[in-house]
Amino acid sequence: MFYLKYIYSPLPRHPTSCWSAAELMSVFFFNTMRYKAEDPRNQCNDRFVLSKGHAAPILYAAWAEAGYVKESDLLNLRKIDSDLEGHPTPKLAFVDVATGSLGQGLGASCGMAYTGKYFDKSSYRVYCMMGDGECSEGSVWEAMAFASYYKLDNLVAIIDVNRLGQSEAAPLKHDMEVYRKRCEAFGWNTYVVDGHDVEELCKAFWQAKQVKDKPTCIVAKTFKGKGLKNIEDLDNWHGKPIPKDKVDGLLKELKAQIQVPNKTLCPEFPKEDTEPADLSPIALLSPPAYKKGEKMATRRAYGVALAKLGEASKRVVALDGDTKNSTFSETFKKAFPDRYIECFIAEQNMVGVAIGCATRDPHGCICQHVCRLLLQRL
Repeated sequence: MFYLKYIYSPLPRHPTSCWSAAELMSVFFFNTMRYKAEDPRNQCNDRFVLSKGHAAPILYAAWAEAGYVKESDLLNLRKIDSDLEGHPTPKLAFVDVATGSLGQGLGASCGMAYTGKYFDKSSYRVYCMMGDGECSEGSVWEAMAFASYYKLDNLVAIIDVNRLGQSEAAPLKHDMEVYRKRCEAFGWNTYVVDGHDVEELCKAFWQAKQVKDKPTCIVAKTFKGKGLKNIEDLDNWHGKPIPKDKVDGLLKELKAQIQVPNKTLCPEFPKEDTEPADLSPIALLSPPAYKKGEKMATRRAYGVALAKLGEASKRVVALDGDTKNSTFSETFKKAFPDRYIECFIAEQNMVGVAIGCATRDPHGCICQHVCRLLLQRL
């Protein structure tokens, strides 16, 4: 409703990508996620990453429904002086990581979930909504492997399988069983659901909370542009605005479907079990002890310095891609094993995990393999 009322414009706003996820977002925001709507960066809130960032308007509409975003601000979507950009960015308090470059959201969500389970040891959960088209990205499957390996049972991925990509159908179209088998093969608890059935979605999200030692993927069969007459499930509508002469009629049809008008939707509050981040400056207690004239390989010096940073602050976290005996990050791991994350040979996901760990300011993350590559190029 908000989308049609406030976000019509000649500019492309990806309406069909929003419509396929309407029920998913409604159930998630007002039946599943625990958060304080007036304080979206509260450390106890559940986290949400919209990996299919081009559907940003539905995210903004959800926060408007929750009462945080002013309805009138939706009129400013994608204007040069507005923070409501075409893809979500952390300029907004309710956005932890920028998305839009597809395939990045799940890796960041893994970092957030890892932080919640192993560092914060808190009850907040992490949810990530992806599109079916972006599941062609290899980074998605790197993240899937990471999440199952570390038993991130506080992580739920939602795949909006609306069948259509940008220029043609997505590779698997609506072959839901293949999606199920792939997710299960990567060690995920998986539910295949009708993405437009509210009761079925409520059940799946509830079931996901009961699962232990496995991440959960909700694979939702949807239709792009669901409910939009002469647009639903049709190709060549990606990113195109709804014609202005159709808006009034569509609004009338949608209003007729509302069973309880003017109902106030109140999200569940989170459990208060997460401490605020300690943002005091990180400073070395003392420099590494080198003798004058002593020679040391750059990579070994890096490992020693990294361990000194870890000694200076509990917020320092190190990640590596199975090169710790080359980068000497094993020095850090030996000293602080609980703050070392092995990401194996999946460097793209490693960077995403680091970004996720660093959201809401709790940790300063250093990716060893990336640093080594930079040094090689200096």
